[in-house]
Amino acid sequence: MASTIPIVTLLIVMLSCHAANAQLSPNFYASSCPNLQTIVRNAMSRAVNRETRIGASILRLFFHDCFVNGCDGSILLDDTATFTGEKNAVPNRNSARGFEVIDTIKTNVEAACSATVSCADILALAARDGVALLGGPTWQVPLGRRDARTASQSAANNQIPSPFANLATLTSSFAAKGLSTRDLTALSGGHTIGLARCTTFRGRIYNDTNIDANFAATRRANCPASGGDNNLAPLDIQTPTRFDNDYFRNLVARRGLLHSDQELFNGGSQDALVRTYSNNPATFSADFAAAMVKMGNISPLTGTQGEIRRNCRVVN
Repeated sequence: MASTIPIVTLLIVMLSCHAANAQLSPNFYASSCPNLQTIVRNAMSRAVNRETRIGASILRLFFHDCFVNGCDGSILLDDTATFTGEKNAVPNRNSARGFEVIDTIKTNVEAACSATVSCADILALAARDGVALLGGPTWQVPLGRRDARTASQSAANNQIPSPFANLATLTSSFAAKGLSTRDLTALSGGHTIGLARCTTFRGRIYNDTNIDANFAATRRANCPASGGDNNLAPLDIQTPTRFDNDYFRNLVARRGLLHSDQELFNGGSQDALVRTYSNNPATFSADFAAAMVKMGNISPLTGTQGEIRRNCRVVN
């Protein structure tokens, strides 16, 4: 019997190491808030009907939340006189949006199941539904995250991938979160929806050489060499409000809007995968859904960690 004790101890250690992720389950609220998914879906459906772009905005919020200390709803916290949040970090300032939609969903969820569902989980579900409502894939969202009582503007400044990054930098920043290059390329496909500000792609359309000349000229018309920083352009020039694989077809045609987009198809390690996604939307959809689940598993707060915020903008 004595010889089995170390094995049992090892098993306990291994199980406790995986406990955080093991506690996330698609059925986490099955009894405590059975209508949760319907409430979120209905609110997102109304929001997308009002403004198609909101699906992309919520997806981006979730991405920016998960990349800073895990998927803990920290991006939703407002700055106060005594608290500095992430909303004014460089990657979020003047561009992170959709907070009011999350507020509305939270209000609806609180009315149905008070103090039960985290803002972090609401954001994860809303991101999934936004993608699905725009024609993209759907997936089961593991739930059971709790909300952070803290935020980190410095981590947001340093850890959210930059639109100016090269492939090596992108690869390392995703690897730091436990995400592979395949996850990187699949998740970048989220840029098949939404808009970007001139300031994020000005360098590409004026300075990059791996760009289609006509595409560059089109974009320069609304993004001058100086000024117009907040002028918007679609990340996917063909179907900016439909979740499809046109983003990858654009990369093959050297029509990626951001420098970081085109880095995925520029004579490097991801060229073959970009071609695969450009030719096979089903493969892209499956990989995107899998990568979203994987990203949603980055360092969640579970059990007694964090809290269930009553208001997503402030700690209880």
